[in-house]
Amino acid sequence: MSEVFEGYERQYCEASASLTRKCTAAAALEGEKLKQKAAEIKSGIDGAEALIRKMDLEARNLQPSIRAGLLAKIREYKSDLNNLKGALKRITSGNAQQGAREELLESGMADALGVSADQRSRLLRATERQNQTTDRLRDSHRTMLETEDLGVSILHDLSQQRQSLLRAHNVAVQTNVVDG
Repeated sequence: MSEVFEGYERQYCEASASLTRKCTAAAALEGEKLKQKAAEIKSGIDGAEALIRKMDLEARNLQPSIRAGLLAKIREYKSDLNNLKGALKRITSGNAQQGAREELLESGMADALGVSADQRSRLLRATERQNQTTDRLRDSHRTMLETEDLGVSILHDLSQQRQSLLRAHNVAVQTNVVDG
């Protein structure tokens, strides 16, 4: 494995651990502090994405026997990063949605409009189902992107193997012409 790749990998692991801690801390924040922490996390995610791109470029320049294992690691890192992005979205949008929901339910407006407790509970259940569906869609999209990356990698490897076979075939044909 290349030292350059290992350096990028070490930087990514440190960044990922830091981002995970920041996401956990941000979940307890509100208002302007949450916005600042979210911007900081977003910046960290952008940096981590850049490291993954660098690792990918470095891995693709290595021997095929080494490359396959490194590309598998990179796919795991991409999945990890997608999870961090999802956590950031849940933190930023979840607090806004929760705050708006609590304001509505606590205000006299809910009673003034004749919204019953049953209707509120149905609305909360529907919102929860919608959030779960959104999470499933995000997971499906992430899986689709990972599958697409894997397909591109496999096609690239197959193309290189085809070229090797064609060169070997040409050498064999030339050898038969000379010997024959």
